Amino acid sequence: MSKLKCVIVEDSEIQRITLERIIKSHPDLLLVTSFRNAIEAKNGINNRSIDLVFLDIEMPLISGFELLETLNYKPQVIVVAGKTEHALKAFEYDVTDFLQKPILLTRFDLAIKRAMLKYEQMHQNDDSVNQIFIRSKMSKKRINFGEIKWIEAKGDYVKIVTLDSHVLVLSSLRAFHDLLPQETFIRVHKSFVINIEKIDRYNAREVAISGQVIPVSRAKKNCLSEAMKFM
Repeated sequence: MSKLKCVIVEDSEIQRITLERIIKSHPDLLLVTSFRNAIEAKNGINNRSIDLVFLDIEMPLISGFELLETLNYKPQVIVVAGKTEHALKAFEYDVTDFLQKPILLTRFDLAIKRAMLKYEQMHQNDDSVNQIFIRSKMSKKRINFGEIKWIEAKGDYVKIVTLDSHVLVLSSLRAFHDLLPQETFIRVHKSFVINIEKIDRYNAREVAISGQVIPVSRAKKNCLSEAMKFM
């Protein structure tokens, strides 16, 4: 198996250098670069193929949690923080692990084993990369990602709108979004995730897909603009 490509997001120079040293000495990790704050990291992560992010939480201007909200796609994340009270919230973002500063090497190795296992599970069947199986009406249905136009929150369900039909699935919008390719499927509103490859037109307030106008929230318009730069 190839090494996990990593980046560090850490505003403390001492902590950043320490993490760099630990990562460079680990046989399963490849350090791509380090960022001094979340603002630098935002574009840097979105524009690179990254497997794993070592993320500080308390940083100036934009916190680590705020950074996670703005990423177009979400690599695995190991939160590295000084305060244990950040741990509970960190796992709400489906992070791979939480490490408390100062880092213990034995605990670091365990976190990397978890990241390696998760990576293997995500890539164990390349045939399934472009599709997803969903449970609807007591049966499983296969949907290719390219067929999905958008997903809409409907209470305890999500409505998956495809090229020729729609399906209701018991899931939260966030949980279902996590199953999709993050570089293609962007959350533009609290109730909508869209396939940017299906957009007919867009502006800062809305997108149009197959005649359907979907609102873009003020908090998500920059995410949409960044994603569309590469289309």
